[in-house]
Amino acid sequence: MHYREYPPHPALATYVDCMWAARAPALAHAHRVLPDNCVDILWQDGGQPGFAVGMMSSSIVVASVRPVRTLAVRFKPGMAGLFLATPLQALTDQRADVDVLWGRSDADRLADALWTSDAPERAQLALIEQELVRRLQAGGATTGRSGGPALVQRALKALDGGGGALRVEHLAAGLGVSRQHLAAQFREHVGLSPKLFARICRFRHATAAIKAAPADVPDWAQLALECGYFDQSHMIHDFRELAGATPERFHFSNPAAV
Repeated sequence: MHYREYPPHPALATYVDCMWAARAPALAHAHRVLPDNCVDILWQDGGQPGFAVGMMSSSIVVASVRPVRTLAVRFKPGMAGLFLATPLQALTDQRADVDVLWGRSDADRLADALWTSDAPERAQLALIEQELVRRLQAGGATTGRSGGPALVQRALKALDGGGGALRVEHLAAGLGVSRQHLAAQFREHVGLSPKLFARICRFRHATAAIKAAPADVPDWAQLALECGYFDQSHMIHDFRELAGATPERFHFSNPAAV
């Protein structure tokens, strides 16, 4: 499977983590996608209008039975709501067609431009960027309640910077809000609760550490502590729920994951 990421247009750098493209082979193929605390919009060849994939609370297995080309944008946490006219909790573990979110005319116009062109994939991705910049400049953003996005971005920075180890009650107190208010803002503007977002931050830290570990068996207990888990069994529990595998199996199977 071909998969490649590209940096976004400078005008989108605040909001977009990356643009990406993929090609699945002709043979039946499946790969596991791990939760990454991001929201993506994907366009695939074959006449589809495109669809948004919300925050994921666990891994999923994506199967293809035909050759599929995908062009996509991956938003930074808390930023997808500026481009999608819906509270993000409505998309959690769900997908929604772009023609519903953006309107049939805009969705069809972009899909036609993408798949009637023989341009290189980076040039095709630039068409998506142009549409995102247009929507941003047109003021199509949904900012939610006053102060919400700023509060959420401060919380996201703290959680991500701490690798998910910061306790939510301490975070809320530091921000001067209640846990309930912070959780409501997170559900609307991020799509997950702060606790689950922090849990996935910790999980991502652990998966990166496992991938970087030597080929022999790591010191699992030490790795768990370094990644913010209470102990090894805590890490095993999270991996079973979020990756569908134990850390050891994850390490040695080297799963194809996006």
